[in-house]
Amino acid sequence: MMTITSSAFIENATIPSVYTCDGDNYNPPLSFGGVPRDAKSLALVFEDPDVPKSIREDGMWNHWVVYNLPPDTQTIFENAAPPGTVGVGTGGLQTYQGPCPPDREHRYFFKLYALDSLIPSTQPLTKEELIQRMQGHLLASAELMGRYGRR
Repeated sequence: MMTITSSAFIENATIPSVYTCDGDNYNPPLSFGGVPRDAKSLALVFEDPDVPKSIREDGMWNHWVVYNLPPDTQTIFENAAPPGTVGVGTGGLQTYQGPCPPDREHRYFFKLYALDSLIPSTQPLTKEELIQRMQGHLLASAELMGRYGRR
C-alpha cells in the first residue's frame, strides 16, 4: 500500500503555522512509501476543498501541483524544490502556497499518485489538466490530510 506522511504533522492534525501564510510559507517535509515497482512517475497535489463558495464557486483551492517526480522519490524536504515539474496552482503561481483559510479551519489534502507513464506537457499544467492527463495511468494513490485555521 502506498503512503504519504510528514514528520511535521500526523493525519487529521493541525499543520504547523510555519507551513502556512501566517508563518514562513514553507512546504512541509513529506515522505513516500510503498510506491509500485512499475511506476514511471509520481504526481502530488495539495488542495483545500473547504473554500467558501463566495470565493470559489467549486469550493476548491489548489495550493501545489507537482508531476513527473521520479518514481524512486522518497522524500520532499522542508522548503525544498521537489524533483519534478511544478504546475500552476489556483492562485496562478508555480510554487507551494501554504494554507491561508479566510474564514475558519479548513482541511488540506496532500494527494500522491503513482502513474505508469510520465505526463507529457509543453507548459506547466493546472491540477485539472494534470488529472485529465492521468486518466488511464493511475497505479496507486495515497493521501495525507491536515487542518489549519487562522488565529
